[in-house]
Amino acid sequence: MPIETQKITGGYKNKTVIRQIDLTLQNGEWLSLLGANGSGKSTFLKLLSRILQPTKGLILLDGKEIHDLPPNIVAQKMAILPQQQTVPTGLTVHQLVSLGRTPHQSWWQWELDVEDRQKVEEALVQTQIDRESDRPVTQLSGGERQRAFLALALAQDPKILLLDEPTTYLDINYQLQLLELLNRLKQQRELTIITVLHDINLAARYSDRLALLDRGLLYGVGTPAEILTPEALIDVFGVKVEIIDTPVGIQICPIASCVT
Repeated sequence: MPIETQKITGGYKNKTVIRQIDLTLQNGEWLSLLGANGSGKSTFLKLLSRILQPTKGLILLDGKEIHDLPPNIVAQKMAILPQQQTVPTGLTVHQLVSLGRTPHQSWWQWELDVEDRQKVEEALVQTQIDRESDRPVTQLSGGERQRAFLALALAQDPKILLLDEPTTYLDINYQLQLLELLNRLKQQRELTIITVLHDINLAARYSDRLALLDRGLLYGVGTPAEILTPEALIDVFGVKVEIIDTPVGIQICPIASCVT
């Protein structure tokens, strides 16, 4: 099991957001976190990635408590693509992606060795951003920039990839391109992927399992067919829906708000 949480509770300063969450992921699995605004999806992802420290409970990475591991060891196993990236001024795409090799380098190492250069080139090619390698990151479009930061994460050569709203600000074409790319990378690299997504239908289409969060609690976890029931969507989102079978699996059609 690459990652496991045991009774995780946490949040910000004196505000508890996540409460008592038990969750286990399997190797090569894609899990998406779903829930209404404020349900704790992004907070849970920050707890998993060590950005936040839980007030109670344990997070195990390959069976070891994540906060007992050195940061570089965690970064070799896990990479995160945040919702909003800070774009470094003056860096080219190649220079940005090369930063992903930092966790694998000794403190005195200033240049990439042969293996580092190979990993960077593989990440650039796999994300289809290699043709923009010499362009400044600030000159990229939204979709190109998202692929560049994904290549940065992949250059770390992680086994677990965390993505917080990776389709935000992308049109539907770029959303599908990015999620199809992640699906291919999952298979090629045997990645374990955890995404926070607002679009329930995209989550249902690409994820192996879904975890529904409701006001900081884990409402349920399972396959899209198990989790996306009319009753669950009323409870968690306050929306009446119809479940539709489509060529890409089940999808939901919102009918009406149940919130008065």
